[in-house]
Amino acid sequence: MDKNKKPIKLLIITQKVDRSDDVLGFFHAWIEKFAARCSSVVVICLQEGEHDLPQNVSVLSLGKEQVRSRGRYIKNFYQYIFKKREDYDTVFIHMNPVYAVLGGLLWKLWGKPFFLWFNHPRGTLLARLAIAVSGRVMCTSPFAFAARFAKTNVMPAGIDTQVFSRSDTAERRKNSILYLGRISPVKQIEHLLAAAGILDAKGVDFKLHVIGSPMTDSDRPYEQQLHDSALELLGKGKVMFSPRVENSETPVIYNTHDVFVNLTPTGSFDKTVLEAMACETPVLVSNKSFEHAVPSQCLFRESDPQDLADKLEQFFTLSREEKQQYGQKLRDYVVQEQTLDKLIEKILN
Repeated sequence: MDKNKKPIKLLIITQKVDRSDDVLGFFHAWIEKFAARCSSVVVICLQEGEHDLPQNVSVLSLGKEQVRSRGRYIKNFYQYIFKKREDYDTVFIHMNPVYAVLGGLLWKLWGKPFFLWFNHPRGTLLARLAIAVSGRVMCTSPFAFAARFAKTNVMPAGIDTQVFSRSDTAERRKNSILYLGRISPVKQIEHLLAAAGILDAKGVDFKLHVIGSPMTDSDRPYEQQLHDSALELLGKGKVMFSPRVENSETPVIYNTHDVFVNLTPTGSFDKTVLEAMACETPVLVSNKSFEHAVPSQCLFRESDPQDLADKLEQFFTLSREEKQQYGQKLRDYVVQEQTLDKLIEKILN
């Protein structure tokens, strides 16, 4: 950033500030990086949890951790942006287009530019409206909904490569497969379990570890369906389910598995894939957003358990040295293109 520019006083609006959260815990590091580059940072979040942030950061919660009331959230939102309007000159909205719509007119009247980070593969009418009123829009995938608009910048995903790195003390378990992320139908985990069944029928030796939990009650029937479909493999000890873990625990988990599998459809640029890559863990993905980021051998056809099973079986035949070479190349890509420092630099510029 130009050193002659006036230091930014930043307002960040995000869903949750909680470094222990399995899905959104990564954003704690983003706030720390912003704080190092801005004179002050005000964070308005829907829900506040565990955090340890620099002194120039203040966190204001809309109150979801206390009560569920949309009316109260909106009331608190307007109170905060009015009360703190002298404490920020720029607004960064992370993945919550509703706040661009709610606050946009006031920020325009006050002369405060506001920018929207929106990385979903699909966009609602609300998202279209938020994109229309925002000064700039940011996403990480060229297949994201927002990428089609002229005002959108495709950005690095923001991986902390000091935290996510290869551990010399962690030993990878041979033929161990990892899925890590939330349990939701959009993640298509059933195809991974079907691929595991194909490998088992062929007598392939492996162990699959599925780590994650549903974020909403509506996803719990899907979780039960996964458990029911894997009963035979569970009984054989070839599949294991574990609940979600804190984001800070995931580097060790990536480091102890042989291969990471992600089945998210094309559209989003799933951070877990890049975190695994930063840990030099080979990945198998079906998301075409990664075509430029991984070798062709790391890509399998979407919703195709047979192709995934074939790719896994091929991967298991590689030597330890060949797997290490894959891992090193994958980390090199993340370090060169997707680091948190590069992201913060681009946002502030």
